[in-house]
Amino acid sequence: MSVTTRWIEIDAGGGEHYDGYLALPRAGKGPGVIIVQEIFGVNAHIRSVAEQYALAGYVALAPDIFWRSERRVELGYEGADRDKALAILKSLDVDKTAADLGAAASTLRAQPETAGKIGATGFCFGGQLAYLMAARGTVDAAVSYYGGGIQNKLDEAEHIRVPMLFHYAEHDSSIPQTAVAQVKQRFAGHANAQFHDYPGVGHGFNCSDRAAYDQHASALAHGRTLAFLSSNL
Repeated sequence: MSVTTRWIEIDAGGGEHYDGYLALPRAGKGPGVIIVQEIFGVNAHIRSVAEQYALAGYVALAPDIFWRSERRVELGYEGADRDKALAILKSLDVDKTAADLGAAASTLRAQPETAGKIGATGFCFGGQLAYLMAARGTVDAAVSYYGGGIQNKLDEAEHIRVPMLFHYAEHDSSIPQTAVAQVKQRFAGHANAQFHDYPGVGHGFNCSDRAAYDQHASALAHGRTLAFLSSNL
């Protein structure tokens, strides 16, 4: 294997700590990227995404953002696992979670392997959190894959000073096109915001473990994300 991985401890403040999955590039050093999970935990897919970014030369950290409810939860995408994921999401304090991600960003910056700036790439609920990280200035660039609920937090947009990339699916049952239009309208004229739409695909198209996976859209979005990050980190 050309990347190395390990779990590390993130200082959440107040004497509390939680875990994050760190993937290091073969070169040993590189810019950093926070991989913000879906609602299914730092599961095998999210760990593979961290490793994918490490293969591209990034120091990738996937924080265990559900730790306040249950540490290192790993869930599948259907049935009881999905129900549990939604229950955890419902109990989550978004502001605390955004603060936890700020702590993860500080931890990533402090890693001896991290060279230069750091970004965030988030998926689903993680896409909303990547947006909030950009708004709160904890990263130098952010990417949101089908970030749910952003249309309800557009007051945060005025605080964004870093480049942002948004990926949206045409047939997303979780994010209607009216919501996408609201986000686009809010960012109209924002020099640092880019949007890409993916026709004919649904929510979760990037995840190869989900029925919604679409290889073409996934590859296209990943290439655009790498180009965006390489230009801004």
